[in-house]
Amino acid sequence: MSITDSTEAPADGVHRLRKNAVGLVGVIFMAVATAAPITAMTGNVPIVVGFGNGLGVPAGYLVATIVLTVFSVGYVAMAKHITSAGAFYGYISHGLGQVVGMVAGLLATMAYVVFEASIIGFFAYSANDTFKSLAGVDIHWLWFALLGLALNAILTYFDINLTAKVLGVFLVTEILMLGLTATVTLFHGGGPDGLMAETLNPARAFTVTGLETGAVGLGLFMCFWSWVGFESTAMYGEESREPKRIIPIATLVSVIGIGLFYTFVSWMTVAANGVKAPQIAAEEFAGIFFNPTGELVGEWAVDLFKILILTGSFACSMAFHNCAARYLYAIGREDLIPGTRATLGATHPRHGSPHIAGAVQTAISVVIVLAFFFAGMDPYLHIYTLLAVLGTLAVLIVQTLCSFSVIGYFHVRKKHPETASWWRTLLAPLLGGLAMAYVVLLLFQNQEAAAGDAAKSPFFALIPWIVLGAAVLGAALALYLRARRPEKYAIIGRIVLEDTVERD
Repeated sequence: MSITDSTEAPADGVHRLRKNAVGLVGVIFMAVATAAPITAMTGNVPIVVGFGNGLGVPAGYLVATIVLTVFSVGYVAMAKHITSAGAFYGYISHGLGQVVGMVAGLLATMAYVVFEASIIGFFAYSANDTFKSLAGVDIHWLWFALLGLALNAILTYFDINLTAKVLGVFLVTEILMLGLTATVTLFHGGGPDGLMAETLNPARAFTVTGLETGAVGLGLFMCFWSWVGFESTAMYGEESREPKRIIPIATLVSVIGIGLFYTFVSWMTVAANGVKAPQIAAEEFAGIFFNPTGELVGEWAVDLFKILILTGSFACSMAFHNCAARYLYAIGREDLIPGTRATLGATHPRHGSPHIAGAVQTAISVVIVLAFFFAGMDPYLHIYTLLAVLGTLAVLIVQTLCSFSVIGYFHVRKKHPETASWWRTLLAPLLGGLAMAYVVLLLFQNQEAAAGDAAKSPFFALIPWIVLGAAVLGAALALYLRARRPEKYAIIGRIVLEDTVERD
């Protein structure tokens, strides 16, 4: 099934997103904002340094950059032929079939739905802490959480261009802040032990350095976790100008750009603290960022750093809100459950935004936040950490399936032989898929360490079962439709742009 260019519903009743609404820079901004550089660095690097592979953190990010770049080779090959707001959902459906596609669709939807609430938990925690330390005002975290969700709902209701501009401002400021301390450290010649260039040796990613006890698996997993969201470029294909050209470029620029930046910042962070970085990270956590910033730049920069962590986490939550709304919209417009095309699958007649799906996403996030609040749980320890582990597990499984779907699409189903090649659509996706499967294994092996004290929560024990339940539900729905409603089954993951429609 294909759809027309109008934001109004055409004869077949399918609404579509506003075409040509955003350009290359806007797509890159939204993808990088979803990866959340300042949140990833200040939240994950201390864990890797203090409890993972220690001084090998830059090597860990370098290895992750290489693996995800290889993964992206096949991903962008699919993007040149399939343009869908469902991204993974559409790709896997075309490459591995509708049953696996439906499984991936529900897993990805669940992941992005909980990611907004997760990041809002981090935002609320940061806001409460920042207002107390800088203004001496103690405002309960719940008010910040509800305010953040309300702002997300309002800003993403309008044309996606507005979201792109807001995210762009926040993104530039957080990158400048991270880059400022890192660059000053570089020109200063590093910290007490110099630049410590040996920490960039890729072999360091697979050993523990500077710690008496550490976990290589935890370190590598946290590095990969820092990228979650970069693949969201494909979700904006239907709203971008020249999606066949823009989405592949935006994806590669995002993954390589983020990777090199993460590697540089983590390297300079280790260098600024010296060989004692693991001890500092274990005891002071974000102190490995704040201490060098205060010493090399000034205390004013530390206060600014804290504020930008706040705005950066909000930008990340808004980006995930967009992702979740588009997945809900992509599944809803297929009308697999009667009535969802007119609700979840509807777009705003003027702004072309998935406004109803966005409202549903906001409602779900509010319910999640309130549930954690009434259960007496902490916004950082429980909301952020537990939901991040849940969502990351689901996304990594879907990324693994996506790699193998490239092989299925180009080499099993023999689609587009002009694009197929032994490297781009066979070897690279195979290596990427195996590497992503290894990262999933790392998460299972280190999920208690990744969750920290939150692992004591009853919800933690449910995480694998929630993921399994979503997968089983997706498979059951697809099998039911194949047996009872074959015309519905045929369009699972198949609603794409007119000029890129694919049929079996």
